[in-house]
Amino acid sequence: MDRADVQSKAAGTFSDYLSGIFAWMFAGLSASGLVGYLIANSGDSIKALFLNPISFFVLIIAQFGLVIFLSARITKLSANAARALFMAYAVSVGATLSTIFLVYTSSSIMRVFFITGSMFLVMAIVGYLTKVDLSKFGALLIMGLVGIIIASVVNIFLGSDSLQMIVSYLGVGIFLGLTAYDVQKIKKLYAEFGSAGNLAILGALSLYLDFLNLFLFLLRIFGVSKD
Repeated sequence: MDRADVQSKAAGTFSDYLSGIFAWMFAGLSASGLVGYLIANSGDSIKALFLNPISFFVLIIAQFGLVIFLSARITKLSANAARALFMAYAVSVGATLSTIFLVYTSSSIMRVFFITGSMFLVMAIVGYLTKVDLSKFGALLIMGLVGIIIASVVNIFLGSDSLQMIVSYLGVGIFLGLTAYDVQKIKKLYAEFGSAGNLAILGALSLYLDFLNLFLFLLRIFGVSKD
């Protein structure tokens, strides 16, 4: 087997690996969307259970805990445990996302979802194909992410529509960059470690978060309110 055949085989193997990551990412997004829709269209008792401030706070804390636990222990978990925790996280996110179905029209949610998918796909391809080392931009993207989180918290007290819109546009740019960055990181990790240690689930979690946050920021910009 010559060098070209070896490279072609390796590329094909990584393509299968990346396809598996995208499949798990899509499964997580589907679970989140389905749970959110079902809760939003359920009876008042179910809404009261999931949409009260205490439940919302508990879910947010649980989500942070799951992300931290998965990221820290991913190589120690069995494949089934890692997948189950990822899907549990996606379901919990769906419960908190149910509010978007109450605030925005279904048509605008679907439109923004497809816009998000198109932009995400383009940046994923960029991350896959580019020869530029995106790791040098990683720290800047993370700093930008911290910045918009702080600005979002501050705006809870300010209630400024202008600041929210600025944060939304910055958030779109940051998560587009993180999408390309994370795809390239997945590629590098695969080159070094292969598919060992549930790295596929960790990659799916990273891309799930990129897609989800990109969608939410775009929804703030292009979503149409029901009232």
